[in-house]
Amino acid sequence: MPVPLSPSALSSLVTTLRTAGCVFAEDEAELITATAADPAALVAMVERRVAGLPLEHVLGWAEFSGLRIAVDAGVFVPRRRTEFLVRQAVEVAPSPAVVVDLCCGTGALGAALAAALEGVELHASDVEPAAVRCARRNLGELGRVYEGDLFAPLPDSLRGRVDVLLANVPYVPTGDVALLPAEARVHEPLVALDGGGDGLDVMRRVAAEAPHWLTPGGSLLVETSERQAARAVETVGGSGLTPRVVFSDELYATVVIGTLPAP
Repeated sequence: MPVPLSPSALSSLVTTLRTAGCVFAEDEAELITATAADPAALVAMVERRVAGLPLEHVLGWAEFSGLRIAVDAGVFVPRRRTEFLVRQAVEVAPSPAVVVDLCCGTGALGAALAAALEGVELHASDVEPAAVRCARRNLGELGRVYEGDLFAPLPDSLRGRVDVLLANVPYVPTGDVALLPAEARVHEPLVALDGGGDGLDVMRRVAAEAPHWLTPGGSLLVETSERQAARAVETVGGSGLTPRVVFSDELYATVVIGTLPAP
């Protein structure tokens, strides 16, 4: 149950959060009071938020595609704009589908896709041990989570069988990482943010290997920024996949889809 607060105490909490720079202080106050187990926990959560921890790390969860996803400290927080990538994956996925979620973080993308489709065989991987532990909690019996760099830990039996390859790779150019909000820059792993000189280094590696894992007609889906979209399309097309790019003005999201042609 939410921790009961008097109107004056709730107003004071909102003021504290707003003073700390929380733009949506009223909403955050509601979420924190609803999540805290007791008044002591409430105080500790507010202190962590004021200290600059991402709200999702303070709460221990994030809402993503209608699901409550556990988010551990030090793990990349799933962004709402990435729901657009999941929607695109739902549109291209057959039923049943073999799905691989690279750079899975919390496992949010795989969990959302498994919830939207029937008969999903789900595999996920991440290089960060903390993310792997978190993803295993979120996915449970939905799929298998492997620890390692991109495709390296995946079983060879998946080669040529993957219908949907999700890759929410890091795509912030190295020079722009310092410009990110402190919530991301300080509290999320650099490996989940830094995409190299032009932000596309990890995407290039994924695109180069994707044709060996996709089944004919299968698709790679990657999120990028609008300014990187043209180069990302060239990268995906250069790997032998047929690329296209889709945008969401609502979520300010850009997704590149590359499909493996049938022989």
